[in-house]
Amino acid sequence: MNKQSTANYSQFGHKMGNVSLVGAGPGDPDLLTIKALRTIQQADVIVFDNLVSKAIRELFPVDTPTIYVGKSKACHSATQDEINQILVTLSDQGKKVCRLKGGDAFVFGRGGEEMLELLSAGVDVDVVPGITAASGCTTYADIPLTHRGLTQGCTFITAHAGKELEHNWQALAQLNQTLVVYMGVSKCELVMDALIGHGLDSRTPAAFIEKGCTSEQRTLIGTLGSLDDLRDKHNVVTPALIVIGETVAVAGQVEQLRQQMLESKEPLPLTA
Repeated sequence: MNKQSTANYSQFGHKMGNVSLVGAGPGDPDLLTIKALRTIQQADVIVFDNLVSKAIRELFPVDTPTIYVGKSKACHSATQDEINQILVTLSDQGKKVCRLKGGDAFVFGRGGEEMLELLSAGVDVDVVPGITAASGCTTYADIPLTHRGLTQGCTFITAHAGKELEHNWQALAQLNQTLVVYMGVSKCELVMDALIGHGLDSRTPAAFIEKGCTSEQRTLIGTLGSLDDLRDKHNVVTPALIVIGETVAVAGQVEQLRQQMLESKEPLPLTA
């Protein structure tokens, strides 16, 4: 057995399976890549997360076994170590495993961690990129991440942490970029206080995008200084993104222009 093929066999001598880390995108099944859909259809087993939407789960082949390992606030169906072990065990059984994650596995999805753990265990891994929520959800909300004359960059951060968020808030407040905060609904006061405290204008446009890229999407627009009131008034729930920056105001311009287009259209005359 040559060195190249050794990693494809278990310690018991039988051929191992493999794991595909697949990004399912932000929710709309039409945003799945062709490769992601093919991997789902060809898998022996699908191990999926909480953020894989119902519409995408409905695309799972009916005869393919599935294992739910989702995590939501204060409720984890499996620890990360347990998930890693499930993937290794399935591969050792010769299974072709689709490890399906919401968004992109390498953007706040622990895809890198799982890849390293699997490779360390001798498991063959490939990665299928997905559309990350920051891109898909802002697009569906008519908020460009970059816009000439407003911003030439964007930054993604996560607010999933303990009581303190360890970011360089001074740099973030001065970047003049669109800032997208993942997992920030419960921490929006900390985000607001940190950015305003380091010099970002409280009147900066800001928005929540709740359940983005699904039939239940809501886009709630306000300002950085009103994010907590906006959340409480409209009872914003997860999953939701916070978007902060001048490009948020573009959504209002788009809505206004669309309304003008509707109002300017005259009904077609009836023909005999």
